[in-house]
Amino acid sequence: MNENLGQTLSLLYVLPFVGMLLSIAVIPLINGEWWDKKKPYFVIGWSLLFLIPFTIQYGIGEAAGRFTEVVVGDYLTFIFLLFGLFCVAGNITIKGELSGSPVSNLIQLLIGTLLAGWVGTTGASMLLVRPLLKGNSWRKRKAHTFIFMIFMVANLGGALTPVGDPPLLMGFMRGIPFFWSTTHLLPMMLFNIVILSVVYMIFETRAYKKDVADGLRPEALDKKAQHKFTENVEKNIIKDAENELAEDADLLEGQEKFRIEGAHNIIFLIAIVGAVILSGVLPGLKAFQNADGSVIGINILGTVLSVPSIIELAIILLASLLSFKTTKKEVRDANQFSWAAIEEVAVLFIGIFITMVPALMILKAKGASLGLTEPWQMFWSTGVLSSFLDNTPTYLVFLTTAGALGETTGVATTVGMVHVKMLEAISCGAVFMGANTYIGNAPNFMVCSISKENGVKMPSFFGYMGWSCAILIPVFIIDTLVFFL
Repeated sequence: MNENLGQTLSLLYVLPFVGMLLSIAVIPLINGEWWDKKKPYFVIGWSLLFLIPFTIQYGIGEAAGRFTEVVVGDYLTFIFLLFGLFCVAGNITIKGELSGSPVSNLIQLLIGTLLAGWVGTTGASMLLVRPLLKGNSWRKRKAHTFIFMIFMVANLGGALTPVGDPPLLMGFMRGIPFFWSTTHLLPMMLFNIVILSVVYMIFETRAYKKDVADGLRPEALDKKAQHKFTENVEKNIIKDAENELAEDADLLEGQEKFRIEGAHNIIFLIAIVGAVILSGVLPGLKAFQNADGSVIGINILGTVLSVPSIIELAIILLASLLSFKTTKKEVRDANQFSWAAIEEVAVLFIGIFITMVPALMILKAKGASLGLTEPWQMFWSTGVLSSFLDNTPTYLVFLTTAGALGETTGVATTVGMVHVKMLEAISCGAVFMGANTYIGNAPNFMVCSISKENGVKMPSFFGYMGWSCAILIPVFIIDTLVFFL
């Protein structure tokens, strides 16, 4: 493949990607049911609108190479990981009365955010989304909780370790120490989480009061408890109301003990996380390298499916299979488990991956000439592009750009010495700003899809961007002033 092709590639080739995004954003607003049935045809159509002209102009060899690179090299590992985490998390259910109160919801969001650094943003999102749905099933005003889940659990929490988000894993594979992100990105992550937690509680407290004032209540409360509960809420003493109800056990009937069913699946979850780490460690071992230092693998039309990647995929598939074989169907039924969410992600993201190839080619070829020399520039450039493109290649482009600036101190990587502030800015941009759109990070779309399946009125593509622009962009501006200037 011609590695310099991006220098001369016409911007017209980016139009199918724009068309793909607009289709996802606009058509569901016009006719959602029709879109659900026809979206595979849009994926095929927009993909061919890029591939056919590209093949005519540059030849079938170049087109086949690009197609294979994105499908085998990127999409395959992406969808296998999502599939594995989706399956295993779907076999874990939490039993017991979850109140759906502001404090309970915030605690779950914070737990998920911290967990995301160790099991990945997708793993944490899949583990937490169903308990949140279950606890808030009696609520009418609850979409904001799942929007903040996308903000916090599906994105910000991924900054803690290389396991948290794929861009950081790619950095680890290029020489950045494993716990570098833990020590350097933790202050930014905690700073943002504190701000978002305060903002969430403002939205949540108001919504909670309105729900209770409308006569909505947890199923476990009897009429006497509900009357007492509502009186306290109307007096704006939510915390006191919850404490009183917790103390008056006689007001609760049929309350089920808190327990986790399918807890053995945590072993399979750890196995999947271990497989991801192995895929980053094994390529550096001589046993997995050819004589020239390249990674051993199977060459498919110029793209090497490496042995470490094959091992990763095999472990993920085995963990998924064992998870299903060893878990009772009743556990999945309790989770209202269905394949719809993963099917939607698999279909839409293959189109996104294929059509974004020209944009990434141009970015890779011209990234070094953009004149980005300040941390704040890297933060916003990486972040804005990561909101719409795959954040992993975007991160790598700007990491390579930073490595070419000729720094003599900082973090030593395989792409050169990178100044600490520059690396912090690139990492935070790639991880944090994936929350700006539904397609910025895969778990965003999955949380949205599963929430919709369970009756939550999630905002449209542009509606969600309205939330992110109103809440996240001001936070990122503060980040810039505090950390990157």
